[in-house]
Amino acid sequence: MPKISASTVAEHRARRREALVGAAIDILVNEGAATVTPAAVGARAGLARSSVYQYSDSSAALLATITEEAFRRSNEAFTGAMAAASGPVERVEAFFRESLRLGSEGAHRPAAALMSAGLPPACQERLMELHLEQVEPFRAAVREIGAPGPELTADLIAGMLHTALTAVEHGAPLDAVTDRTLELVRRCLSPAGGAVRDRREGDRA
Repeated sequence: MPKISASTVAEHRARRREALVGAAIDILVNEGAATVTPAAVGARAGLARSSVYQYSDSSAALLATITEEAFRRSNEAFTGAMAAASGPVERVEAFFRESLRLGSEGAHRPAAALMSAGLPPACQERLMELHLEQVEPFRAAVREIGAPGPELTADLIAGMLHTALTAVEHGAPLDAVTDRTLELVRRCLSPAGGAVRDRREGDRA
């Protein structure tokens, strides 16, 4: 039986699962979905293949675990960032700011790798479900602002976020990209919320 370094068996298992998920994500991002196997993940995490099978019994199960885990971690960060915002415009800004911060850390790479991995239709559908769940708080904030055509407005603003993420992921300064992106987002949203625009202009005066 492997040596237990944690205070409880449950904690030990949680640590091993974390190590396995981290190893699986690293392999996925750097080597591709086809190389995410129990043997490869176990070797990367320094565990026997039999240990991997206690958590995921196949490559497909490993990919499913990565899918859920990658979105869970990002969603926790988004929830925390948006909870501190005081209004819908501020929630949009918080969503963008946190998304760019996560992008600078490579947090979006697992989901991007899965999207292009040619997974079975059921897995692709689950990825899309998770993505829609993740962006819904942002889209809800746009609807609350009262922008005309809120769904289209949210799509257009999201396009700016994708461009900004690409810039950050290619080495552009995070702070500069974030500031410029949020400036443009405020311009897009302020006609629907003149009080927000007027307040910001008053603050600068």
